[in-house]
Amino acid sequence: MTRHRSSAAPLAWLYAALIVYASLYPFTGWHPPGVSALAFLTLPWPHWWTWFDLATNLLGYIPFGALVFGALVRSEVPVRPAVLLAFAAGTALSLAMEFLQNFLPQRVASNVDLGVNALGTLIGVLLAWYAHVRGVVERWQVARDRWFIARSAGGIALLLLWPVGLLFPLPVPLGQGQVLVRVQELIVQWVDGTPIAPWFEGWADAELERTALSPGGEFALIALGLLAPCMIAFSVARPGWRRVVLVLGAAALGCLATTLSTALNFNPQHMLAWSTPQALAALAFGVLLACALSLAPGRALAGIGLIVLTALVIVVAQAPADPYFAQSLQLWEQGRFIRFHGAARWVGWLWPYAAIIYLLARLGARDEPPKMPP
Repeated sequence: MTRHRSSAAPLAWLYAALIVYASLYPFTGWHPPGVSALAFLTLPWPHWWTWFDLATNLLGYIPFGALVFGALVRSEVPVRPAVLLAFAAGTALSLAMEFLQNFLPQRVASNVDLGVNALGTLIGVLLAWYAHVRGVVERWQVARDRWFIARSAGGIALLLLWPVGLLFPLPVPLGQGQVLVRVQELIVQWVDGTPIAPWFEGWADAELERTALSPGGEFALIALGLLAPCMIAFSVARPGWRRVVLVLGAAALGCLATTLSTALNFNPQHMLAWSTPQALAALAFGVLLACALSLAPGRALAGIGLIVLTALVIVVAQAPADPYFAQSLQLWEQGRFIRFHGAARWVGWLWPYAAIIYLLARLGARDEPPKMPP
């Protein structure tokens, strides 16, 4: 049987990076603590706490524990050491985050958070262990062999991350990748007061000079936003009806994630506000075009995918931030959404660029023999 690279390993590393970002954001105001950096370990139960904080800390580490255990087992580490190592990895990561939070003015180190994070890691490890002993991993491998080519771990990881990026407020539904404006703002801040600052004066007003996308531009952006994950799926999926199923799944997942994002930002009663006739028409067009493109061979689809993703980042870079979008950003950057800030924001910003790099690598890879598993 062909040995596959597990997607659990890259997902575990990515999830760890997102935990670091969400735990230490905004990375400013570093200062030495007035007490020992480990004094939080012996503090009593805090006076101010919420069930929401406990739940998010618990749920936030469950996927990490499961992913680390899965990555270790797929790397042929015995089950018992994998359980211990995965639990130790989650606990050590949480301890490191709480330790570093001592040096940030907007963060408070807590032994309660450490304990809840460790418990979340343990739950994730035990769930993954139970799935392993019940043969879920083997059944998934059989299903993966029937649906995807052998070297598909990177593509599957990208597909799993795609809906996460949709949870962060977007200027247009499915319009991920609007990071260039933020990069320009950071560069302007870095060079402020330096001799080269005049070179970047126009960048400071770039956002103000943007005009609203035309109806055709919004239509194209939504359609491209759906085509992008479909192209990734086609590059690793076996030909035939499975690709059509993946297209329909991507459309359904995109609608669900966008609806959830709208509900989080504008209350559940407005969760379908994004589904305008134009948005639904663009989604339908994207589904039809993706189904037609699914008939092309894999290497050609990788090339088409590069064109689609390039067009996506070019069009989304022209989309301005409207007042409602700016308001939703404030909700995410303040208050309870801060715990989800790092994961969704960075995935939404960088996903198209990671997909471009992946498709470039696919173009340079050898074609897999057209052989279906038994």
